[in-house]
Amino acid sequence: MAAAADKNRKTDTPKEKDSTTPQPKRSMLMVALIALIAAAAAGGGMWYFTQHQAGDGAAAKAATAKAAMPAPAQYFALDPAFVVNLNGPLDGPRYLQVEVQLVTRDPQALTALQTHAPAIRARLLMLFSQVEPAQIADRAGKEKLQQSALAEVQKLMTTETGSKTADDLLFTSFVTQ
Repeated sequence: MAAAADKNRKTDTPKEKDSTTPQPKRSMLMVALIALIAAAAAGGGMWYFTQHQAGDGAAAKAATAKAAMPAPAQYFALDPAFVVNLNGPLDGPRYLQVEVQLVTRDPQALTALQTHAPAIRARLLMLFSQVEPAQIADRAGKEKLQQSALAEVQKLMTTETGSKTADDLLFTSFVTQ
C-alpha cells in the first residue's frame, strides 16, 4: 500500500524534454565554441612562429654585433720610461719623463711592434726632445704631443711592415720638471 501511495503522489521534478525535438541553441553554442577554439589555435600558432623567427633574427643580430666588436686591445709598454731634456730658454734644466704604451688589436702587429721597438724608441726620443715646456703646459698640448707620437710610430711601422700596426698610443705617466 505504501507503494501505491507513492504512485499517486506527484513529484515536483521538472518534466523532461522530448529528446526528439531539435535544440538550436545548444548546436549554435557548440559551433561558436569550436570556432573560438580554432581561432585561438590559429592566433597562438601565428604568435609562436613570429616570435620564433624574431628570436632567430635577434640571435643573428647578436652574432653580427659580436662579429662587429673589435678584438680585445693588447698593450705593449715601451720600457723604460723616456727621459729627455726639454728644448727652451736657459732658465734652468727642464726634463720630461714619459711612459708610453702602444695599443693594437692584432697579435701579429704586437709581434711586429716588439721587433721594431728600438727604432720606435729612437723616433720617439727625437720627437720628445724637440718639445718646448710651453707646448705641453696644458691638456691640449699633451694630447697634440700624443697624436704626433702616434703618427711617428705609424709612419715608421708603415715603412717597416706595410701597415700602421699601432691603433693608439697612451701616456701612462707624464712628468715635467
